[in-house]
Amino acid sequence: MSVQALPEVRVRPPGPRSRELASRLAAAESPSVVARREAREQASGEESGPIVYAEGDGVNVVDVDGNRYVDMAAGFGALLLGHRPASVAREIERQSGRLWLALGDVYPSEAKVALCERLAALYPEPGARVMLGASGADALTAALKTAVLATGRTGVLAFEGAYHGLSHGPLAACGLRPSYREPFAEGLNPHVTFAPYPRDLIALDAAMTAVELALAGGRVGAVLVEPILGRGGCVVPPRAFLPALRAACDRTGTLLVSDEVWTGLGRSGSWLASIDAGVIPDVVCLGKGLGGGLAISACIGSARAMAPWGAHGGTTIHTATHFGSPIHCAAALATLEALDRGALPARALHVGERWMRQLRDAAKGPGGLGEVRGRGLMIGIALAGGGARGAAVTRRLLRRGWIVLTGGAEGDVLTLTPPLAIEETLLESFCGALTEALAGP
Repeated sequence: MSVQALPEVRVRPPGPRSRELASRLAAAESPSVVARREAREQASGEESGPIVYAEGDGVNVVDVDGNRYVDMAAGFGALLLGHRPASVAREIERQSGRLWLALGDVYPSEAKVALCERLAALYPEPGARVMLGASGADALTAALKTAVLATGRTGVLAFEGAYHGLSHGPLAACGLRPSYREPFAEGLNPHVTFAPYPRDLIALDAAMTAVELALAGGRVGAVLVEPILGRGGCVVPPRAFLPALRAACDRTGTLLVSDEVWTGLGRSGSWLASIDAGVIPDVVCLGKGLGGGLAISACIGSARAMAPWGAHGGTTIHTATHFGSPIHCAAALATLEALDRGALPARALHVGERWMRQLRDAAKGPGGLGEVRGRGLMIGIALAGGGARGAAVTRRLLRRGWIVLTGGAEGDVLTLTPPLAIEETLLESFCGALTEALAGP
């Protein structure tokens, strides 16, 4: 990774150029974005206008006003290698000089062939098959379709607090906020049941009771689970949770679908968090970081789960014009190679363990904090004071040059997902900035 610099804030963000561009954008983009910012501003008492990015390099972002930040959000966790990683940039340039678009599922590119082979090898059993997409929601859509074909059942069991994307298919299973689903409920899958996501061993009993009750009806084809809640607040479930789900699915002939869009490819300290927990899902979904910053995703399934796609002469398909784009496939291959070469999943685990200890020390005192939780470089800091306080603390950190997002259903969890090769000196510096931001303006 390139030089990793501390923040340098020259103009109080958002600066004048950011304000100008934000005003122009507000007149052209969906009004939901502006309305959300205004609501946060009213609740938190903090300005909510955005900074506008101009450049990104490694862990750093420079805005249009010349302020330099350390990016602790990293594209919602997608920039596993940071901004514009050199090895990925070289492959993008090489591929862009050869071929931009092949012919989808009719005539593939060499890059697509290589990527599908590489992704199938991540699955721990032979015969795995791959379906590429452009987003994590695409991968979840493919997984849900796979479950219907494999089981003949349209029912889905999902979990409260989980986020699987807002596209039409997975939206029905989005448990983060009912407001995301409710306006569209009439057109969504009506056969979705939600169980509580267990945060400890006591909650595990209640969660599995709900799971067993839902599966007993015989209508559920897929149990859809995040091995660790991502946007839901970086909640790590008890170690027994995923094995219990696996056993329940085996008893009822239900597919276990693991949404590893956030947790996979090293973010949570292993290549696949579900495999690390001792479980082999029927289907694994990857996205976010797979393309090193470019939009590509994958649904990887066992031979048994994916076999029904080959029935009926292949007349049932799941594809789109830009699925398997050569440039995006080349970027994904380079990203996987860089993660492997740098042993970044293992590094994330060990660095994250040390950092969480430092964050707990930084959060001591009258800061009004709950727990510091997570795994690898996927860490949540619970705040007392709800979403209003979460918004206020993120703005205070922004003024100090640190880009941070909030998660959790109430927006009351600081969510930290920096690039996996971030230097530990920067993580230590963030702890100091956090202490200041928790204390006040």
